[in-house]
Amino acid sequence: MKVGFLSIFSMQWRKIPPVATADLTGQTVVVVGANTGLGFEASKHFARMNPGKLVLACRNEAKGKAALAKLKAETGCNTAELRLVDLANFSSVVGFADSFEKTGERLDILVANAGMESDQYRQTPDGWEEVLQVNVLSTALLCLLLAPRLADTGKKHGTRPRLTIVGSGVHYWRDIPERVYGAPSPFEYLNSEEYCHSSKGYMENYRYFDTKVLSVFFTHSLADLLKDTPVVVDTVHPGYCLSEFRRNYSGFRAFLDFFMEKLLAWTTEEGSRQIVFAAVGKYSNPDELHGAFIDLHEVVEASDHVIGDDGKRRRNILWTNLIHQLTKVDGRVREIVREYTH
Repeated sequence: MKVGFLSIFSMQWRKIPPVATADLTGQTVVVVGANTGLGFEASKHFARMNPGKLVLACRNEAKGKAALAKLKAETGCNTAELRLVDLANFSSVVGFADSFEKTGERLDILVANAGMESDQYRQTPDGWEEVLQVNVLSTALLCLLLAPRLADTGKKHGTRPRLTIVGSGVHYWRDIPERVYGAPSPFEYLNSEEYCHSSKGYMENYRYFDTKVLSVFFTHSLADLLKDTPVVVDTVHPGYCLSEFRRNYSGFRAFLDFFMEKLLAWTTEEGSRQIVFAAVGKYSNPDELHGAFIDLHEVVEASDHVIGDDGKRRRNILWTNLIHQLTKVDGRVREIVREYTH
């Protein structure tokens, strides 16, 4: 499906459905990036559904504690807790996943919400460009390492756990260049300064878009991997919302965003409703949510770049290289893929 830039006006002026609700008694919900913005608002909605445990997964301890205290005060939820995870550090991601594996605790809902954008090329201590690692590589690593816990929970309790990746409608506006798919290692090429500086304004204008295209590809691949498990994997467009996400904008870009927010933006709470629906919402056929791109509580077709025969070819290339890269971080990644590949 093709969606033009001007369609943002009609998309943002649609009526926003009320928040989906569910009874989460006894269930464990994890929201990554929960201390602010969409993640915090989604967490508040989950907190009002009587969760057995609600984990706010945050990078900064002080901000996480403040968010936890605020959430408890506003919702009365006494089963919420804070756990730290920094997606700019692979060892932190592995440690967070291990905290679930070591205890064998159930995991019913995982919302992979953390993300960032930047107009500067910066590498993490792991040697990856920061936006690529946070938005794609670490998110994929976390989802893969926690997939067995989700699958085991579903089998043990007879439920359909959900893994929701927060995507974006901007993926419609970007086709990743074919040279990426033809590179010996697509992710290493995407990581290179050569690629990131290959066109003027790439980091501020296209880097975030690239990561959201990659997120859709990953969602499709992970859904295919877990198709014979109880786990439902989906990705969701939360809409263009008021958010601290763009707080680092400056100059004309900041002025344009300020104008766009006044004209079009949903509130952060309204955007969070889209995430909550993807995580707990009821659908006429629940299996239709598996591998789906969700927009305004409906399953819609993803961009032409990621679907069809060419989309599948690109997806398979990226998946093979992604698993290779993440296996170098944690050998369990390869084992998990083998376990669920039939």
